[in-house]
Amino acid sequence: MRFRQTLIPTLRDDPSDAETASHRFMVRAGLIRQLASGIYTYLPLGFRVLRNVERIVREEMEKAGAVELLLPALHPAELWQESGRWDVYGDELMRLKDRNDRPFALGATHEEAITALVRDEVKSYKKLPLTLYQIQTKFRDERRPRYGLLRGREFIMKDAYSFDASQEGLDRSYTRMYDAYSAIFRRCGLSFRAIEADSGAIGGTDTHEFMALADIGEDTIVHCAHCHYAANLELAECTDNGNAHTDKATMTDDESVRQGTPSASGSRQIVETPDVKTIAQLTRFLGIGADRIVKSIALLADGLPVVALVRGDRELNETKVRRLLGATTTELMTEQHIAEKLGSVPGYIGPVGLPDHVAVIADEEIRGMRQVTVGANASDRHLVGVDPERDFRVSHYGDLRTASPGDRCARCGGELRFDKGIEVGHVFKLGTKYSEAMRATYLDDTGKSRPYIMGCYGIGVSRLLSAIVEQHHDEAGIVWPTEITPYRVHLIVVQNKDPVQKELAESLYDGLRKTGCEVLYDDRDDRPGAKFADADLLGLPLRVTVGKRASEGIVECKRRNESESFELEAERLPDFVRNL
Repeated sequence: MRFRQTLIPTLRDDPSDAETASHRFMVRAGLIRQLASGIYTYLPLGFRVLRNVERIVREEMEKAGAVELLLPALHPAELWQESGRWDVYGDELMRLKDRNDRPFALGATHEEAITALVRDEVKSYKKLPLTLYQIQTKFRDERRPRYGLLRGREFIMKDAYSFDASQEGLDRSYTRMYDAYSAIFRRCGLSFRAIEADSGAIGGTDTHEFMALADIGEDTIVHCAHCHYAANLELAECTDNGNAHTDKATMTDDESVRQGTPSASGSRQIVETPDVKTIAQLTRFLGIGADRIVKSIALLADGLPVVALVRGDRELNETKVRRLLGATTTELMTEQHIAEKLGSVPGYIGPVGLPDHVAVIADEEIRGMRQVTVGANASDRHLVGVDPERDFRVSHYGDLRTASPGDRCARCGGELRFDKGIEVGHVFKLGTKYSEAMRATYLDDTGKSRPYIMGCYGIGVSRLLSAIVEQHHDEAGIVWPTEITPYRVHLIVVQNKDPVQKELAESLYDGLRKTGCEVLYDDRDDRPGAKFADADLLGLPLRVTVGKRASEGIVECKRRNESESFELEAERLPDFVRNL
């Protein structure tokens, strides 16, 4: 393609709203342009990269036995109401009504649409297993679109869905997709990790996220330095690292109360703590460590009141709360809820004396604690000398805290490490979540009706572009991996008005194209420095410059990922490029 004939509006300066390297370089290189917040146009270069990524996805999906189709982007509300997600998906679902006032939604995901299709078309076990996929635009009303293509309101996704007659069949389908995803991301040149994750609004049981490692990633990856364990921070398992609590029975009663420890009698006592509401304030006021305090967090889990307990130096993980309780949603109680449902006040909530209808759940660390400090459910008061097993009842113990530096691996006891990552793919075992809700069944070999056992597998195709650029760039611009580069060769003629240079450049352009090589030919009447700067910015694998030695049939070659250039006889260039 000739530079003059395409649209590559490069920029010398960084866009003012770009917070990441990928956003900055993709705009400057003329790959994308913003139409509205979180909504982008893919310009010719960006569109070529997108198509190359899609080609890789299609090739690996075909190897895995998946068949491509295309589902509608506009969904009738009845489908989402059948699955139960119309009311629970949240504000990210873009809803609208047609001229007849019928409710619809723009597809944020397609579990309902694909389940309805297979329910109507596949009636027998003889058609199973079946895996269908599509590459299509999705719509989600993100609260805060940011980072260019990494978090948008309109984006391109590959979503696949498997239908099996048994759990063993689902396991095989899941493994095939897992392996296909690994191959896709390797071919795209990504450094990535597959980690255990939460299924979120999609639902299901076993699930893995594929995370491209990047400092600007919005997700935290927790992985063990000694074994293969890796998980999203939301799901990272925590082990009880031991509680070093010792009773100070030799203190006087006055000293014990002031420092938040029990008297020699071991009974709990009320301590006046005026205007002391936070853990930091309480540790200073009582002169104790946060690890001697039990923190109480008031939640509504599917609308029911719950008080979750973690150690004072820990953070509660609401994802783990939902998984422990089997809840769909959790939200922090408001001050009004705390008063009405708990009879308590913010800053002084505690597990002792709560109404019977309030469920108390606790992190495993709480089980081994003794003589701790908790809120007294009254303003300006705390209780000290509290024993969990004696003074209140816990309905469920479980891993409820967020992993933090210093924690050990729950699998092997090794050191846990924390990295940032960008989610580029997600695979789920849905089971019968959608097929049962939507009455999607088949007849087994005995003639009995059974629900399909489903899997769901998504790749953020457009997000991949940003993730790749985030990992493959330098201070001058993008450095494209060979399989997804928009063009293989960037051909530059230094002096467009020099007939010798022009003739050799034209000859090379035609010759390379005849060999099937994709070439971007910079034939602009522009300064050589501007052309070279654009070449570094665009990041094609090989730059070929026709300059002062054109009359000798010599060109200069430079690989984008190398600092040194070298000279080559022009007649050898097609073979050299082919061998690359």
